Amino acid sequence: MSDVPVGVLVMAYGTASGPDDIERYYTDIRGGRSPSPEHLRELKERYRAIGNVFPLLDTTRAQAEGIVRRLNATADAPTAYRAYVGMKHSEPFIPQAIATMRSDGVERAVAIVMAPHWSGMSVETYIERVLEATDDGGGPSFTFVRAYHDHPAFVALLASRVADALERLSEDDRRSASIIFSAHSLPVRILDDGSQRCAVCDCDRSCRYRDGLQETADLVADRLALQAYLIAWQSAGRTSDPWWGPPIEEVIEDLALSGRAAVVVCSAGFVADHLEILYDLDIEARAIAERAGMRFERTAMPNADPVYLDVLATVVREHLSAGVAG
Repeated sequence: MSDVPVGVLVMAYGTASGPDDIERYYTDIRGGRSPSPEHLRELKERYRAIGNVFPLLDTTRAQAEGIVRRLNATADAPTAYRAYVGMKHSEPFIPQAIATMRSDGVERAVAIVMAPHWSGMSVETYIERVLEATDDGGGPSFTFVRAYHDHPAFVALLASRVADALERLSEDDRRSASIIFSAHSLPVRILDDGSQRCAVCDCDRSCRYRDGLQETADLVADRLALQAYLIAWQSAGRTSDPWWGPPIEEVIEDLALSGRAAVVVCSAGFVADHLEILYDLDIEARAIAERAGMRFERTAMPNADPVYLDVLATVVREHLSAGVAG
């Protein structure tokens, strides 16, 4: 191992730093277009509903530091790896993190996005930002973890969370429960023949992102011998394009109509608490279920749980051991 540490760049979507930063944050997400006054008012109301908490940056830092502590604990030197955090839509931005790595003399680095499933609109856009920030040849030289949705340790973690959620139900509700595995929806475009294609990678609707979520669901279901489970999509954006479905709201309503007494949501595409979890699921989805007379439970998010940090460190360590390039 070289005396120069290997950088571990942990990337996440970003977050407003507080109520006064919401407009700036969503303007960045929208490519420089400010949200309308009505939309901004609605966003601020949603954040107020969850107590105006903005935990993502602190959570991502804890995840990065946890990964590196575990890597260093099994490395040849106690400082063989060094943690860095880069956000897509808020500080520290990905280029800022890379500039810090350069000033620290880091020559080699591994990057991992806090999103288990690959898609061209999510993971690959982070990688593109890293490559743009290093295209002047100034380094560091990066390798990328692109997905870990099917890693046995990650599947085991989700299975444990689903089992815990099921245990919170009564025995009767548990027998009648359905499990929904969800991830963030993505935009699609409608072709002349009425078929749908991913708006990013132009593949058909059964693209790698959707297949990845289904694979995660199947693996967890197999581990727990689940019979009643399905995938759904949440937190669709406000654009003129349609977004992948079925939306989780409609799925919950359909389950109620079919006679299901309870629903457990495992938001497998997310790994931390933020608005899409604390509002879209805990408030909106729960309200839909309860209005329909269903019991609603959600699996706890991984956040910086030591078990999840063990998963991430294992994923990174195995990736580096395999010598994967690019």
